[in-house]
Amino acid sequence: MEKHTLNETAFQALAAGFRGHLIRPEDPAYEEAHRVYNAMIDKHPALIARAADVADVIRTVNFAREEGLLLAVRGGGHNGGGLGTCDDGVVLDLSGMKGVRVDPEARTARVAGGCTWGEVDHATHAFGLATPAGIISTTGVGGLTLGGGLGHLTRRYGLTIDNLLEVDMVLADGSFVTANEATHPDLFWAVRGGGGNFGVVTSFLFRLHPVDTVVAGPTLWEMDQAEAVLRWYREFIPQAPEDLNGFFAFLTVPPGPPFPEALHHRKMCGVVWCYTGPKEEADAVFAPIRAFGPPALDGTHEVPYPALQSAFDGLYPPGLQWYWRADFVRELSDEAVARHAQHGAAMPTPLSTMHLYPIDGAVHRVAPDATAFSYRDARWAEVIVGVDPAPANAGRIKDWTVRYWEALHPYSAGGAYVNFMMEEGQERVQATYRDNYERLVRVKQRYDPHNLFRVNQNIRPVSA
Repeated sequence: MEKHTLNETAFQALAAGFRGHLIRPEDPAYEEAHRVYNAMIDKHPALIARAADVADVIRTVNFAREEGLLLAVRGGGHNGGGLGTCDDGVVLDLSGMKGVRVDPEARTARVAGGCTWGEVDHATHAFGLATPAGIISTTGVGGLTLGGGLGHLTRRYGLTIDNLLEVDMVLADGSFVTANEATHPDLFWAVRGGGGNFGVVTSFLFRLHPVDTVVAGPTLWEMDQAEAVLRWYREFIPQAPEDLNGFFAFLTVPPGPPFPEALHHRKMCGVVWCYTGPKEEADAVFAPIRAFGPPALDGTHEVPYPALQSAFDGLYPPGLQWYWRADFVRELSDEAVARHAQHGAAMPTPLSTMHLYPIDGAVHRVAPDATAFSYRDARWAEVIVGVDPAPANAGRIKDWTVRYWEALHPYSAGGAYVNFMMEEGQERVQATYRDNYERLVRVKQRYDPHNLFRVNQNIRPVSA
């Protein structure tokens, strides 16, 4: 494919009023700036526009549209499919747009579009507050939020989008709007789960909740107990107090603290817990967990919430090879449990894993058509992830992930959490949004009729 050459006159006009940094392939900063979290994705944009403010975002959107250039929008760069970058087009990099303003009385936080969740947690924790987010603190706020937002607080406080009150956005025509329940409500509906299809979100307003020190950590069992643990887990979680969240995982125990040396490098199964309820009730809540098994490790303890949120950061730094596959799951049948145990035991590398995130509790109290996120009736979001530092192992981790996914997909609800998807085709996107898809198409047609924002899990407008 022929590379797109930037129009120098147009580029100079963009540069003349740009307050951030414009980075081209010949610039020394390009080698670092073009990288994303997943090193399996190695694309080379013609321009990286690192915006300093909303004016820079408007100028970059107008430049890409007027020059007919492919436009990708990057927040934290964590997207598994590498949808924060592109070849030969423009990457609008929001990472220079920082700022979190907490209103402790209103229990809200206004968050700039380039923030990571670690930055949000740092700001809100000072007031003993938090909003639901993911499990790795270097994840960008924008991508995680717009796809839905799963994490440690999901059962108690819902998805991230269930706590989103308002967004500021730059649209495809370069205009700036605020979307909430009263203003542009159709757009506000769509961005809550519809991804980056409708514009560039330059700030988010979140509802906060009282979350400070939590009782959290892993409980691990031997791999040969995996089927029994999964059968127990599928019954335990739905009836557990909503203050208790726990995602199931297959993992290889890392060789370091807090894990005892006897468990290092061993393949095991486990659940990572987060309890936000009264501390005096924690022992009673965890009693049935400790009674099952018994576990090889009970790693639960009191910990500041931001420390839990960043607990996996060191294990999964930027620059690893990643390959993801995912599904929503309504029930874990005995047949599905057996297949999980088989493929979980065959994890190809120490960092490869499978997680089952519960999405019941508060999530189920929101109607499937209240936001673009349609799988309110699912009980888990399953993600299978092959991970390794070595590019030579890319094929190996992909093969395991695909085989595992193909074995479990017949037991799934059909679609997947968009933030866990690679580039898997239009049918997969439609299966994820189900009955909400046609409404999303109508919103897309209104706000981005020429599909400028298409480097994503794309909702195609009628005219595209």
